[in-house]
Amino acid sequence: MVRHPLRGSERTIPEDARILGDAHPAEQIRALVQLRRPNEAELDARLSGFAHAHAAATAPPTPLTREEWAAQFGAAADDIEAVRSFAREHSLQVIEVNVAAGTITLEGSVEHFCEAFDTHLHRVARGDCEYRGRSGPLRLPESLQGVVVAVLGLDSRPQAEPHFRFVPQPTGSTEPGGIRPARAAPTASYTPVQLAQLYGFPQGDGAGQCIALIELGGGYQEDDLRAYFQELGVPMPTVTAVPVGQGANRPTGDPNGPDGEVMLDLEVAGAAAPGATLAVYFTVNTDAGFVQAINAAIHDTKLRPLVVSISWGAPESAWTPQAMQAVNAALQSAAAMGVTVCAASGDSGSSDGQPDRADHVDFPASSPYALACGGTSVRASGNRIAEETVWNDGARGGAGGGGVSTVFALPSWQQGLAAQQTRGASVPLARRGVPDVSADADPLTGYVVRVDGESGVVGGTSAAAPLWAALIARINAIKGRPAGYLHARLYQNPGAFNDIKQGNNGTYAAAPGWDACTGLGSPKGDAIANLL
Repeated sequence: MVRHPLRGSERTIPEDARILGDAHPAEQIRALVQLRRPNEAELDARLSGFAHAHAAATAPPTPLTREEWAAQFGAAADDIEAVRSFAREHSLQVIEVNVAAGTITLEGSVEHFCEAFDTHLHRVARGDCEYRGRSGPLRLPESLQGVVVAVLGLDSRPQAEPHFRFVPQPTGSTEPGGIRPARAAPTASYTPVQLAQLYGFPQGDGAGQCIALIELGGGYQEDDLRAYFQELGVPMPTVTAVPVGQGANRPTGDPNGPDGEVMLDLEVAGAAAPGATLAVYFTVNTDAGFVQAINAAIHDTKLRPLVVSISWGAPESAWTPQAMQAVNAALQSAAAMGVTVCAASGDSGSSDGQPDRADHVDFPASSPYALACGGTSVRASGNRIAEETVWNDGARGGAGGGGVSTVFALPSWQQGLAAQQTRGASVPLARRGVPDVSADADPLTGYVVRVDGESGVVGGTSAAAPLWAALIARINAIKGRPAGYLHARLYQNPGAFNDIKQGNNGTYAAAPGWDACTGLGSPKGDAIANLL
């Protein structure tokens, strides 16, 4: 049988990892198959209409309903049957077909998957993590050439990290980082309600809206949520856990682990938009899980979220091209359906935590279809912001992620912008710049939260993303229609933001207007509501 490499599927075993042996041939595993999308040119024209409508003073396209999307851009029946036939030939089972997302979930043994895709799976250890790994490309038969664009999940390495941060420890300290006690002055802290006031959020509570939260691990306990909102004096929002694939609401009991991310997202979004339903899509931390969870939220015909908040990500260099393409395709579908996706831009400055000393941006925030949310440090005086700068805690702490993509082309709404560098040069953007917007993310001026029975203060762009999601939910409720793919309108109206002009995130410095640290700036909520 003639086979061809699947473009963008190449993997390598990291240099600092150890191969422990072969994956057990009888082990039962799952993989996600992404199919090509029909009518690609029609979709491109529609998305271009959203991007150019405001500048041309024309009406943007009407967002598609989820049902219209599935009918126009869902997977073709012949393509689905081709994968079903392939699965039967290799003793693999079809577990789920998501026509709207164009994905098929297969299940079978390691041995059968290796035969099907002409690969080899190892048991790999890296640090304290053990996973299935592979190297080289996957290969497809002629029957699937051009039909299948990605096969995810055979390699089960953790794909992303949560973007929340604790207060940095002083130089020389041997104490581990962790949630800062809420009364550990002299640093400042705010509740999400206070930050919504400082940022001038419009009146309302997001009633009738649904905010989707994507979580790649951890969980929440209702008693914690009830106690938190009771202490805030805010009505307890409706929270619904949505298991995706093999994910579930699984609290670990460790406030410094993934539970911290889940609770931060819930408490920020819930306090700033308590009238909205919060739908938490739990999945496993793999490339396949990430894609499945985003698609589950975007194509959910029951809860129908119009805002999605993503607080997990990884440097662009940590993704395979096929996985990035699959995520980006999901975010494109969100834009076409009027769903706004807010994504944290990362907590490790312009390097995104990479040891090569080069600049990196975080994905999925770097997708042009995500509203990338960067980080600031806020000092308040009474009910107003006295000072707001770029969040950068130095070498032992974190800093707001930002920079220039190496993958995505320059969007039309960023044409003519430049990235101010710390050393003085202002470099015209040649590719997608990150972030778009920002909000408080400094743990030293952080968010009061409750996690696994402990109250404390945390920060990170993980907090900025759900705060922005809550703002969009409030606006959607007020306007009675979705803000949707709003980038062009925001970039045409920089006066709707608090322009951040002080600080840097490493390579990039704050500057008047858009910059690669804080984007357009932090929100003037009422002004943004008036735009939309």
